[in-house]
Amino acid sequence: MLMKVLVIVLSYLFGSIPWALVIGKVFYHKDIRQFGSGNLGASNSGRVLGKPAAVAVTILDGSKALISMMIANSLSPDMIPYAGLACCFGHCFPIFANFKGGKAVATAYGYLLGLAVFINHSWFWQFLFPVILFFVILYITRIVSVSSMSALGIEVLVSWLIIRNPMNVTLCLLVLWLFICYRHKSNIERIRNGTESKIKWMGKRPW
Repeated sequence: MLMKVLVIVLSYLFGSIPWALVIGKVFYHKDIRQFGSGNLGASNSGRVLGKPAAVAVTILDGSKALISMMIANSLSPDMIPYAGLACCFGHCFPIFANFKGGKAVATAYGYLLGLAVFINHSWFWQFLFPVILFFVILYITRIVSVSSMSALGIEVLVSWLIIRNPMNVTLCLLVLWLFICYRHKSNIERIRNGTESKIKWMGKRPW
């Protein structure tokens, strides 16, 4: 029991590392919480600091969940799905940044990669498919929040119907998706009002 608690605590703490804040302050001398949406995530990093920062934050935030699950695999393998989930919660409510973090999208994709590595080895359906789906929806809508919520929501169904993960894994994914939707509540309101911002870095659509 103690080992399980240790895994959850370590995963939360690892998820709490605010890479967007660290990169902004160390390399750009900016606190991105004071600019753009104020969010400690990859989207706001790109908006405030530029594409290289956004890519770095995406990779580092995604790696948090993967490394947390790797630690769980060594200490208590049955805790792997919960370790990744705890890491995502840590990313959103980081103890190292006054409990005001990101929206866990990049961390969620690290979680999907961790499931593929440590649970089911379904590399395409568990990880590549939602990544491809994210960019397809993004290309169509030009709205990051829509593609994030849609791709992860579809992946919950894929986990259940195609991969046939253990029920606890699918339930963890469902909880994560609902939590991410909750974290995007302001985005959902702007989508309904037609005021959500759209990306401009993708090429023009042929229609």
